[in-house]
This record gives sequence, structure tokens and C-alpha cells, in this order.
Amino acid sequence: MSTAPSTSSNPFLQGLLAPISDEHDETDLAVEGELPAALKGIFTRNGPNPQYAPKGDIYHPFDGDGMLHAIYFENGEVRYRNRWIQSAGLLAERKRGRACYGSISQFAPPELDVVEEAGGMKNTANTQFVRHAGRYLALLEAAPPTEISRELETIGEYDFQGKLEGPMTAHPKLDPKTGEMLFFGYSPFPPFLRYHVADASGTLVHSVAIDIPRAVMMHDFAFTENHVLFLDSPAVFDVNAMLQGEPGMRWEPEHGTRIGVLPRRGSAEEIRWFEVDNNYVVHFFNAWEASDDRGTKIEIHGPAFDRMPGGLQFDNPVQVDEPIPRHWTIDLAAGSVKTEQYDEHPGEFPRVNDEYAGYATRYMYNSIARGWEFNFDFNGVIKYDNDTGAQQKITYPESVVSGEHVFAPDPNASAEDDGYLLTLATDRATEKSELLVLDARDLESGPVARVQIPHRVPIGFHANWLPEN
Repeated sequence: MSTAPSTSSNPFLQGLLAPISDEHDETDLAVEGELPAALKGIFTRNGPNPQYAPKGDIYHPFDGDGMLHAIYFENGEVRYRNRWIQSAGLLAERKRGRACYGSISQFAPPELDVVEEAGGMKNTANTQFVRHAGRYLALLEAAPPTEISRELETIGEYDFQGKLEGPMTAHPKLDPKTGEMLFFGYSPFPPFLRYHVADASGTLVHSVAIDIPRAVMMHDFAFTENHVLFLDSPAVFDVNAMLQGEPGMRWEPEHGTRIGVLPRRGSAEEIRWFEVDNNYVVHFFNAWEASDDRGTKIEIHGPAFDRMPGGLQFDNPVQVDEPIPRHWTIDLAAGSVKTEQYDEHPGEFPRVNDEYAGYATRYMYNSIARGWEFNFDFNGVIKYDNDTGAQQKITYPESVVSGEHVFAPDPNASAEDDGYLLTLATDRATEKSELLVLDARDLESGPVARVQIPHRVPIGFHANWLPEN
């Protein structure tokens, strides 16, 4: 299989970001240290891995064909498997032996025969991988989900039995108590925002178009026991510019930033908007609500940039402001919102124990980086204790690049942080990758186990832990 050359001058095709050309099945992986018996399930990581050299000179990881990596903990053994997500666009390219789709940052439609065969945009499904109601879904926020088997074979695009209109976010939320999956889709064309609920069986039971004044990039959202929360920041699409091959997004701060609060099964008319200082949150930690005789307050946590990092101008790495952890407290009765910064450590790819998603959370985990260009150079993780203000932090050796740190709860847990943080890490010196296993209660002691992968796993996007049950 031909693949984009690692010798390319494009910085996103070099070093640890360079794609790999093979699909692997590795069994009986070597483990250094003691692997916790509680780990029974699948660690997954999605990310870009272009099979062909890019069309034209511009490439960014957002463009790359999705490749899933999975480490299976089952029957006392550990195995690894990776597979390309076989989108209609990639299959059309394989027939022709070359890239047919250009970069999202410099739009150029593919040839007519490719459009007729596979559509005008490639659904790479390269961002996220989730499981709900027995289905495994690979996600790209500009497209419908792609259903995948447990063994990472591509089944095809999934539209909830024809009920889903428009794209699906790469960050749906799973309510650990109700089993519902909450998600949204944004679009550069009206309606600009749609919100959906799938029940515990996977049936799409609620959809609503929400009126917002302009097309904006809305990567993530948050939810609580009774509400969903949308951050409307002025990262504005310009479709005309995009069609002319120019950057298709601008930061327009004059429009302001606001948080929308909508009942989870609410109508569009029920949304309430709260103005906040301009910011852009790529990913949220969590949100929850508390009620007393004075009404309900909603608390939202997330690392915030002062502006959208980079827009779509991705021909070179873009230096961005650091994302600083903040939280917003919305007083629904008073109609007010308070913003606070609670730490100076920048970080991204925030996570919590997903068994507490949407509900009061004591512990939060944030990956830290050496810098904030679009090079995904993470090198550690920090743990926040919301009750005491205490912090724990671990950084890895200078040659090691880590990824998102995912919480894997101990099935016999008696406390919220009873479990493990899992992350894929690669050593620049050896170009070997390993899965690090950290005790979430004691990060500073370092990994309790390291699962060795016999080859390099390219730097990618989001990871998840899918427990056996």
C-alpha cells in the first residue's frame, strides 16, 4: 500500500506524525511491570494516517484517512490491531492509486467521476471512536458516523435508521445513568446547529434545529443531568472564501461568545443564552448542576483559548495561545454567569472518569504539552482535586511524546479515582510506542505497567477505554 512519504517537507508528515503503511495484528504483547487485573476491555485510539501522498502541497492531520489502533485486554492476554477506516473516498482513491481529495484548508473538489462514486468530501472518520448500544462508531464532525466492528473492520456510514439529518459531532456524550447518547451537529449551511438524543437502545428519539445567527465551528459541548450546553464562539465559516480556495474560517470577536443552556429534551425555543468573555473551548472536562432553595446553578469546566487556535490556515504549524483551565458558573434563577480561572498550567485533551460524566466530579485530568503549536507534543498529565485544590503531575522524559490520558475505572472501585490512566506514548529516539498504565490515585509514582508495541504508532487524536462489560 502506497502511503504519504515521511520525507515530505510538510511538517505534519514528518517525525512522529508520519503515517505508517501497514496494518498489523500483534498477539501476546510484552508487558513491563505488573498489568492490573482490573483492566479488561479495549483501549482505542483514532487518528489520521493518509494512505497516499497529499493532493497539492497543503496537508493537515485533519485531512488524513482515519486509522484505528486498538489494544485488547482479554483472557489474560494483550494484543494489538490497527486498521484503516475504509471510507468511500479512500476506496475510490485505492482504485486510482492516488489521492483525489484536497485539504480542508484549501478546498478543491475532486474529479467528477470521484464525486459520482464517493461524494465531494471524504468522510475520514479520523477523530473519535465510541461505543453505544452495542455499535462501534468512528467519528468525523463534518459527516455521519461510520460503523466499525469490534475487530476494526469498516461496516459503513450509519444514519440511525434514516433518522439522522446532517453531520454528527466527534464528541457525543454518554450518560452513565440513563444510557442515552447526546450529540449535535454543526454545519456551514442552515440550519447551523442540530441537537439529538439517542436512547439506551440506540434509537434516535429527539432532534431539534437550534437557531444561531451564523455558521461557527463548535467542536465540543457539555451536558448535565437535565441540560445540554453549547458554546457559541465567533469561529465563523466563510463558505465563499472556502470555495475560492482560501481559508474558510475567521475569528470575528465582534460577534461575542455565549453559552446556550437547553433542557435535554427541550425545544429550540427553550434555549437560554448567557454572554461570556470571548474564548474558544476545544474540549470540556465536564459539567454538572446543583439545586437549592435559591434555584439551580450549572458548573462547566474546560481549558479555554483566548481565540480559535489556528482557524483553517494549516499550511504551516500555527502558534496559538495556551489553553488555561477555567470554569463557568451559570445561575439560572439570576440569569447570570461567573467565570474563574483556577490554574495556570495550560493543558488540553481533558478527561474525567466517564462514570461521572454529566454529574458532580471531584477529579479531572488534563494532558500537558511542551508547546501549543499544532504538533500534539504532549508530555505528561496533571490531576485536579476539585474538593481540596490539590494537584498531582507527571511529566515524561524529554524524548517521549504522549497522547490523551483516558480513565479506566476499576470495576471494584470505592472512590471516583479508583482506576488507571492509559496513554499511548512514543520515544523519538527509538520510534517505538508503548501503552503507559498509571495509577490514577498516585500519578507521581510513574507507570505501573508498560505494554510494548513492536512498531511506531503515529501521533493521533482521541483515545477511549471500552470496558469488557
